[in-house]
Amino acid sequence: MSEAEVSTPTETGHNTLQAIGWVSLGVGIAAIGIVVGRELRKRYQFNHRTPYDFYVNAGTHTASEFGMGV
Repeated sequence: MSEAEVSTPTETGHNTLQAIGWVSLGVGIAAIGIVVGRELRKRYQFNHRTPYDFYVNAGTHTASEFGMGV
């Protein structure tokens, strides 16, 4: 084996830290993607409501309506 093929403890530690760094970067990008995707989906659903969505509770009577003297 030549000197170039022998890994020293500092190179192994550097490779480990580099791998941990790449994994944490990937997890961070995935988390940001999930948050951004959730916000975009909420906005899409909000903008694509039908007129019937505004009157979903129109037929339900709650207890607060009774006994008000109307």
